[in-house]
Amino acid sequence: NEASLAGKLRHPHIVAILDAVVEENSGYIAMEIVTGGDLAQFVKPGSLLPVEDVLQIGFKCCGALDYAFAQGIVHRDIKPANIMIVKGTDVKIADFGAAFLRKAQAVQTAAMGSPFYMSPEQIEGKELTLHSDMYSLGVVLYELLTGKRPFIADTLDGLVKKILQENPAPPSSLRKGLPKDIDLAMLRLLGKKAEHRFTNWGELAVELSRLGALVLPPGAIPDSEKFVALKRVPMLSGLSDAELWELARAGKWSRLERAKNIVKEGEPGQSFFFAAKGEVKIVRQNRLLNMVNAGEFFGEMSYIWGGELPRHATADAMTDLLLAEFEPAAVAQMSLGAQVQLVKSLARNVIARLARANERLANVR
Repeated sequence: NEASLAGKLRHPHIVAILDAVVEENSGYIAMEIVTGGDLAQFVKPGSLLPVEDVLQIGFKCCGALDYAFAQGIVHRDIKPANIMIVKGTDVKIADFGAAFLRKAQAVQTAAMGSPFYMSPEQIEGKELTLHSDMYSLGVVLYELLTGKRPFIADTLDGLVKKILQENPAPPSSLRKGLPKDIDLAMLRLLGKKAEHRFTNWGELAVELSRLGALVLPPGAIPDSEKFVALKRVPMLSGLSDAELWELARAGKWSRLERAKNIVKEGEPGQSFFFAAKGEVKIVRQNRLLNMVNAGEFFGEMSYIWGGELPRHATADAMTDLLLAEFEPAAVAQMSLGAQVQLVKSLARNVIARLARANERLANVR
C-alpha cells in the first residue's frame, strides 16, 4: 500500500513518499525526513502541549486527511506515533501502510490499525469512510489535551467493549481550564456512529479554529486564522491548499488598531498587503480614493511592476485590522506554480479595481 502511494500524496502536512521499489524478496521506500520526532512524546500528563498548540495541530491534520480522502484514501491508523513534528505546530502525517484505497481494485484486510485509536466501525469490520479517521484523530486530540486515552482496559476484549458501549469522560474533568466548548467538540468526535461526528473535515477544521480563538493569548495570530482568511477569498480559488499554506507562511501578519497608518503616499515600497479582517481607507492628496474590504489585496502595483515605486496613495486602518504584508523576497521562496497563480490573482484584482474606477468616472460624466 505504502509503495503504491509514491509520488501521489503531495501536501504540506503529509510525509512525502519519494520513491518505492517492491521486489519478490525485498524492497525499499524513500521518504521525506522529518526530524522533530512524533506526537507520542506529548501524551503524558507532565509533557502536555499548550491547548492552543493542540488545536492548531488538529486543524492541520484536518487539511491533510481531507486531501487524502479526496484522493480516495482512508488512513486507518491515525495515532500520535504517526504524526511527525516539523517545527512548532507544523506536523506531517506518516505511515499510510494501513491505508484503505477506496478506488483500488485490490482486496484489503479491514482489521488494521492500533486498537486504542480504532473507530467502532473499524472494530466491527464495516466499510470505512473519512469518519473513521475523524474518530481516530479525536482520540489523538483527547490524549494530547488530557494526557489520558478516552478508553483503557486490561484486555483487548475489555477495550473493545468500552469503545463500542461507553462514553469517555469530558476532557475538562481531566485538565483544568479547558473550555466546555472543547468538551462538546471532543465528545462529538468520539461519537459511536459516523453520523454523530462532524459532517466533513472542513466543518471540523472551522470548529477547531474557533476553539483556538478561545484559548489563545491576546494579539496572537494562529496559523488556522491565516489559512481560513485566505481560503475564503474567491480571487485565490485557483491556489491549492498547499499553495495557500505557502502564501500564509510568506506573509508578515499583524493586528493593527483603528486609524493606524500602513503606508504613506510618496514613500518607496515593493510589498503588497492583504486585509484579512477589517477595512482600509485609501487616500490620495487628502481625497478618498477607495475602501478596501476584508478579503481584498492592496498596494500590489509595485510588486507586479517588479521594482520599487513611490506609493501613489496613503493607506490607513479604518477599523481594527488583521493585516498581512508580502515582501517580494518572501514570495520568491514560494513554489513557481504558487507564484504564477498569485500574480494572476493580483492582476485580476487590479483590473477589477480599474473597472470600478471607470464606472465611477462614467457616472460622473
